[in-house]
Amino acid sequence: MTTTSSPALRNQLRTLGNSDLHLTPIGFGAWAIGGGNWDYGWGPQDDSESIEAIHRALDLGVNWIDTAAIYGLGHSEEVVARALKTTSHKPYVFTKCSMRWDADRSIYRSLKADSLAEEIEGSLRRLAVETIDLYQIHWPMPEAEIEEGWEALARFQKQGKLRWIGVSNFNVAQMKRAQQIAPITSLQPPYSMLRRAIEEEILPFTQANNIGVINYSPMVSGLLTGKMSAERVAAMPADDWRRKAVEFNEPRLSRNLRLVELLREIGASRSVKASIEPGVVAVAWTLRNPAITAAIVGGRSATQVDGLAPALEFRLSDEEYARINSFLAENPV
Repeated sequence: MTTTSSPALRNQLRTLGNSDLHLTPIGFGAWAIGGGNWDYGWGPQDDSESIEAIHRALDLGVNWIDTAAIYGLGHSEEVVARALKTTSHKPYVFTKCSMRWDADRSIYRSLKADSLAEEIEGSLRRLAVETIDLYQIHWPMPEAEIEEGWEALARFQKQGKLRWIGVSNFNVAQMKRAQQIAPITSLQPPYSMLRRAIEEEILPFTQANNIGVINYSPMVSGLLTGKMSAERVAAMPADDWRRKAVEFNEPRLSRNLRLVELLREIGASRSVKASIEPGVVAVAWTLRNPAITAAIVGGRSATQVDGLAPALEFRLSDEEYARINSFLAENPV
């Protein structure tokens, strides 16, 4: 079983749903390290920096990595494998299926059983593992194929290729359809102080059904890290998908950057040695929700990981949490 050497972190491990996976409060998100030159890329990325980022996260106690076959069209999984070959740490490795690509790098979606069988073999090969700790349907698309896809994952789980199976970006009705076939270990939804839609129905449902939740984009794809400015957003590479994202454009961008300054103020007030970065405060805000098991935190370099590592242990006070919520209520989109 994967463990962490830090006694403080061992006390914070959280069980994911119905599984035997005990997760640190944050995991390493491997979307950005897939690099550019695909529809949802983050621009150019140096693989050696990606590997150093993974090593640093593991050295600091992070015990799980979340990737997907589609990230970099297989490249992210390959980089994760290279990183794990050169470390003594044995983290849990999670990946996802349903988004595939053709020879011309165009993306299509399938939950057909034969397609998923090919995807699993591809991920096992790229990750250089015999079993995937958590295998997730990335998107419930095509929706008509949800039952066929989930039934296939349940079958591959029984065969031992997948330890646990979960879903990502599913709504309540879609999760209920899957539950008729096999239990859902986890849901991976977007969740941050700027994206709160899941609070109304989805999170109460996961709590009632013992479905673990690992939220992605708690820092809104880097927007709340404290490293962004209007100038940096304007200078993003042409193949960075965030150039088109609503939160990175006006009228929301200015409001969001003001929010970052509040997060910076809270972080600065809590440390006598070095300020807690706004991104850490943003992650801590999501972890305040009792329905959240753990949060995915991306890193493209060891330096970025160092800045975000305090999210392993940093927690907001009631007063700080209320200050953030007051700002959000007083400054609606």
